[in-house]
Amino acid sequence: MLRNTTIPTSRAWYTWSSRPAEMVFLPLGVRLTPLAYAGSTGKATLFPSGQAVRFGRHALDAQDASLELTHAGTTLVWAYRKADPFRVIGSWRGEQLGEWGLRFWINLCLSAESGAMVRYDPLAGAALVKVGTRFVALVVAQAPAQVTGHESVEGVAADYEQHGYFHLASRSHAAPVLALRFNLEMTRAGRFALAVADREDLAIERARELLDGDGSLAAELPVVSAVPTQTGQFEGALDAIRDVMAWNTVWDDINARPYTSISRNWTLSKFGGFGVWLNDQFYAALLTSLLDPEVARENLAAALASATPQGNLACLVTANDAWVDRTQLPIGAFLVWLVYLRNGSRPILQLAYETLARNHAWWWQHRDPRGAGLCSYGTSDVGEGLYKGTSFGARNESSMDNAPIHDEATYDPEARTLDIVDVGLNSLLALDAEMLSLMAAELGLEEASAAHSARAAALREKIRTELWDESRAIFANRLWSGAFVKSLGPTSFYPLICGAATPDQAAWLLEHLADPATFGGRLVIPGTTRDDPAARDNTYWRGRIWPPLNYLVWQGLRRAGHRAQASTLARQSLELFRAAWTERRLCPENYNAETGEPMDQPDTEGFYSWGALMPVMAVGEIMDVDPWNGWVVVNDGEPFSLGPIESPVGPVTVAVADAILTLAKGDTALLVTNILGPVSQLRLGDGQLALTLPGAVGAEAFIRLPRLKGQEIRLARIGDRDALWIDDGGGVTFDDLGPDADGSRFRVVWET
Repeated sequence: MLRNTTIPTSRAWYTWSSRPAEMVFLPLGVRLTPLAYAGSTGKATLFPSGQAVRFGRHALDAQDASLELTHAGTTLVWAYRKADPFRVIGSWRGEQLGEWGLRFWINLCLSAESGAMVRYDPLAGAALVKVGTRFVALVVAQAPAQVTGHESVEGVAADYEQHGYFHLASRSHAAPVLALRFNLEMTRAGRFALAVADREDLAIERARELLDGDGSLAAELPVVSAVPTQTGQFEGALDAIRDVMAWNTVWDDINARPYTSISRNWTLSKFGGFGVWLNDQFYAALLTSLLDPEVARENLAAALASATPQGNLACLVTANDAWVDRTQLPIGAFLVWLVYLRNGSRPILQLAYETLARNHAWWWQHRDPRGAGLCSYGTSDVGEGLYKGTSFGARNESSMDNAPIHDEATYDPEARTLDIVDVGLNSLLALDAEMLSLMAAELGLEEASAAHSARAAALREKIRTELWDESRAIFANRLWSGAFVKSLGPTSFYPLICGAATPDQAAWLLEHLADPATFGGRLVIPGTTRDDPAARDNTYWRGRIWPPLNYLVWQGLRRAGHRAQASTLARQSLELFRAAWTERRLCPENYNAETGEPMDQPDTEGFYSWGALMPVMAVGEIMDVDPWNGWVVVNDGEPFSLGPIESPVGPVTVAVADAILTLAKGDTALLVTNILGPVSQLRLGDGQLALTLPGAVGAEAFIRLPRLKGQEIRLARIGDRDALWIDDGGGVTFDDLGPDADGSRFRVVWET
């Protein structure tokens, strides 16, 4: 009788449905659905995703979740918190009333997808439903004004709209859906609890115990949050990523799987039940990997499931359509490798490598029709997807559908591609090949690794020599005719991320990036140079600021060693994000490049998953993993606390106080140091610590290992000399780093 057996128990109760305020126990298909009715308008609502919902906090395991719900001028604060995997306590509070509270009704609707009858026991003050051998009980702190029975939750809404709230004929104590009805005059604030058990009375008892308990779960309205918060430097950046990812993580009924949606606001209204844009899904895997490796794996599985028999990963797959004739930017291998570096899961590489390698080979088979060794965007003669065989369909592969950098291109129906070589595409293909080489080597596929590496090197050389516009000193798209296109975008900086740019070329790129007439300024990075006439369109990719563009340029700057410029971009991106997030809880798809306002265009989605790429850069300025610097932890001297966040040793917290950094796992400090700057290539565990010191260590610098004893040490080295230590009985401290340690490798090995 279990509807789903793959979801971990910790996420059995979750906000899985298209209705954000609905709490679902997925294994049994039991739903608690809030419904409101306003007498002033005669309308009821089940609070679907949209403007009436303002998302609050949300843990990825739904340990707590809160949101604001608005209907007919009345705003409710709604909250859930788990006591354990099988019990949830909830609350509401009428924050602002749009009418007399007696005429505004709140309903707790209990139902089961199996159609099982829900019963109400007035003596116990509980609604109960039995699914298989299990019982789910809903108990409330205050008795409902009345209990009504219906065939569906939509039937509850229809009953209100047809008969109003004085209607009594629908009263019932047994029905497929029971609605426990309250009004805001009698119950301005309310509490309720849900419990699952294998006996009816036990389910009621466990729910009542939770509701009547003395702890914070019962004492506060709304329910108090239990989720840690990020403080200090870049405050709230990790929290925002968590909330956006958790609220957008839903259950795909059509494919029977969990995944982090592009935006839960689009799941039904735009896509008919589910929608997977390829690039978005890979970004969702990256973003959730900071918080929960299992959710990251689920998102990778959703992205890889779009693989076609032809070899490519589909651009878009929804309940309505499948764009198998085209793909999207080849960022999969890079993002999968970042996920792997963070959690060390070989099964992730084994899951992804073959599919990603086939996708990479497909590009060269189908998107290099001239055999020039440089690819173009296109649309193949397969499938029945919308825009197949058109110029616009080909532009879809770029994900930058209406970007002016493709305006001069035409679609060649014989080649089935645009007649333009895109610098962003080829840079990411070079990066894709490089990452596939690393993946293949890790899996022991040495021949494949060497082939991927050679492909990457050859492509880097073509980019630096054939796509560099000497007259403008910048990389640019190039027509097959040989002419460089006039319009430029942030993709001109992508040669940094694949290592194609020479030092001289990189220096010119930095000048362009800082120029306020083109890409620089307070609000960055515009999707079109500010002096391009297309920027005035301010429509989608014509002029607006996009999180993925900022993120990939940030990664490129870091790879090229321009940490100061990367940090500036991360701070500017977070500042722009906060302007929409802090007060309005918006995580926008894109932003106006002149004002920073995200919602000035009607086609901008305000709660878009990849919008969390803006704060992820700020998190990465504190702690991150990448292919070039490994695991990096940064102490800039500013106080902060970040975590728990996933790392190569599991969930950790990084904090700085009094310019001293502490890396801890749970309550246990693993590493303490006052070294300022980035500590890179960090390896910790299996009886060793290894790290690369920054370029300027300082005379007073120390590294402390609180769990280590001196007699356990078998080797301690700084560069090519021995390192000395002090054992004070509470750990080992290395404080003789000395001036010769700048940029050196520090290593300690001990007996375990």
